[in-house]
Amino acid sequence: MEQTLIIFKPDSVQRGIIGEVMTRFEKAGFKIVGIKMLQPGREHYHEHYEGIGSLKTRKGDEIFESTLLSMQGGPVIAMVLEGVEAVETVRKMVGSTEPKSALPGTIRGDFAHVNYSQATKAKKAVANIVHASADTKEAEQEISHWFSPDELFEYQVAYEHFTQPREAK
Repeated sequence: MEQTLIIFKPDSVQRGIIGEVMTRFEKAGFKIVGIKMLQPGREHYHEHYEGIGSLKTRKGDEIFESTLLSMQGGPVIAMVLEGVEAVETVRKMVGSTEPKSALPGTIRGDFAHVNYSQATKAKKAVANIVHASADTKEAEQEISHWFSPDELFEYQVAYEHFTQPREAK
């Protein structure tokens, strides 16, 4: 099974839509194997967005700085999901990074509408609800950055009791 990191950004926490978004992942069959609320500092976000994600390198100082400032605007919820092709499927469910380009039915398409030019004029990061790992390598690095091994759990969800082969006696 593959794992991926989701971060509910301050805008989603402040809007009170965490439960509704989390339900979408559970209904799609993903298992939550780690979850916590926290308010990291600049160094933590710097490592996440540049050390792992290379945002500053790819998009420049202005976008990098506005993203870090935005992420420090309140608590976030970090969550690790597990499932078949979790990274790719979760990315599809989340939708395009720019909310106005995200298709209806995706999380960003249904819950956000800000576009890049609006955010740039306001000198703010795009409020796009969640972060989702871009690929499996990034997911592994992000998960170990946000969670210690003892914060991740192995268990069976209800349907797994009926889909796993029974051991012979």
